[in-house]
Amino acid sequence: MTAVRIFVPCDAAALSVGAEAVARAIAAEAVNRNVHIQIVRNGSRGMFWLEPLVEVQTAEGRMAYGPVSAADVAGLFDAGFLDGGLHTLSLGKTKEITFFKRQQRLTFARIGVTDPLSIEDYRAHDGFAGLEKARGMQASAIVEEVAASGLRGRGGAGFPAGIKWRTVLEASSPQKYVVCNADEGDSGTFADRMVMEGDPFMLIEGMTIAGLAVGATKGFVYIRSEYPHAIRTMNAAIAKARATGMLGPQFDMQVRVGAGAYICGEETSLLESLEGRRGQVRAKPPLPAHQGLFGRPTVINNVLTLAAAPWILANGGKAYADYGMGRSLGTMPLQLAGNIKHGGLFEVAFGMTLREIIFDIGGGTASGRPVRAVQVGGPLGAYFPESLLDTPLDYEAMLQAGGMLGHGGIVVFDDTVDMAAQARFAFEFCAAESCGKCTPCRIGSTRGMETIDKIVSGIEPEKNRALAEDLCMLMTDASLCALGGLTPLPVRSALKHFEDDFKAGAKRKPARVAAE
Repeated sequence: MTAVRIFVPCDAAALSVGAEAVARAIAAEAVNRNVHIQIVRNGSRGMFWLEPLVEVQTAEGRMAYGPVSAADVAGLFDAGFLDGGLHTLSLGKTKEITFFKRQQRLTFARIGVTDPLSIEDYRAHDGFAGLEKARGMQASAIVEEVAASGLRGRGGAGFPAGIKWRTVLEASSPQKYVVCNADEGDSGTFADRMVMEGDPFMLIEGMTIAGLAVGATKGFVYIRSEYPHAIRTMNAAIAKARATGMLGPQFDMQVRVGAGAYICGEETSLLESLEGRRGQVRAKPPLPAHQGLFGRPTVINNVLTLAAAPWILANGGKAYADYGMGRSLGTMPLQLAGNIKHGGLFEVAFGMTLREIIFDIGGGTASGRPVRAVQVGGPLGAYFPESLLDTPLDYEAMLQAGGMLGHGGIVVFDDTVDMAAQARFAFEFCAAESCGKCTPCRIGSTRGMETIDKIVSGIEPEKNRALAEDLCMLMTDASLCALGGLTPLPVRSALKHFEDDFKAGAKRKPARVAAE
């Protein structure tokens, strides 16, 4: 008798709401009923409000149920869910769920579909097709394919990946490296974690392609210590890839674990940490592409950038460039968080507006109250008021509107938010996470907190607003890296669009709420 396949996510988001207990309950119930099943621990589909999302493979396709608790399991069996039977938690075919159906999944095509640690499953779903093609190409041809795709760094800066790879390829050195920046520290972001937990072989394949493209034989994945599940999954996947010959003398890689410093998301601080030193920003030049890890030419890309390479090599740079708009080509995994009804990951071609993603896809606020502010791009991203929600989500449009797309994190706030507290938190965050190397970031952020406090207390508000603007200008122009250089974005946007919140006597919320 063929076992019925039941999929229960092992993703950290699903585990946090009881997925492990659900998997155990399903296994126990099957034994009690003498039913032959196979439980597959897949990655999350990214519909977090439905987690734990349980799927059953039926003759008509995979049927979804959620959110499932351990207490629901017996009732699901009673309803015949092994055959796709109806239940109050029934969601129909997974691929027909509106949130999922409207996506254009390239990078996330396998996540939620396969067993993350099964090489056989990975191959059966087009895995390693890009690498196999790359192995038959000249290094320069691989680089040009990536350049033709228009792929830009998905870590925030948006620098063309093809140019970075070409620079490392052309650099002369007996040793080169590929470094994956998996130090995903921005608030409201989780796409990197989902890739590492849900499709680790894709990242291994992408890094190997990068190694072939630039002549590197060694790679490192730098993962933040707060991601224990991702660390375990990546280590297990690397061991399997090495055992099957996918990794070896031509290109090998290993995981390195960070100590939780936000600044190590900056590429040169990350290199310092990898080399065993305190994470502090390096002055540039020299660029890491010329003198990076251990002084050697180094490709540093984030998870989403490297994870896009297999699809590009398998399908061609032009096919990837057919998605998106303007100079923002391909797809972007947008991450919806904060006060939003349907939070999760939504991969789509560049060009959808903020309003569409928040209301049509995200369902508006979880509280049911009006949206007042939306922060895009992590804690250093600008706050957009309702009047700017028709801004398209692409690099240039976001920049023109006074913000940045960053890593694709979108955090929603309703009309109870205190934007003065949010502005103060931007300075506070910078002060706490500064590496301390440059004065504008180290001291400017502390003076910024004090200045915001004076403004909201009514102490010479006009003079202190001018001082806050001066501090922002100084930090933007003189900071060594983006931590100090971008902190003014949320501060300036809050001062510009939410002026009433800075007036003395305005209703205040606790600072810790703003930080959350």
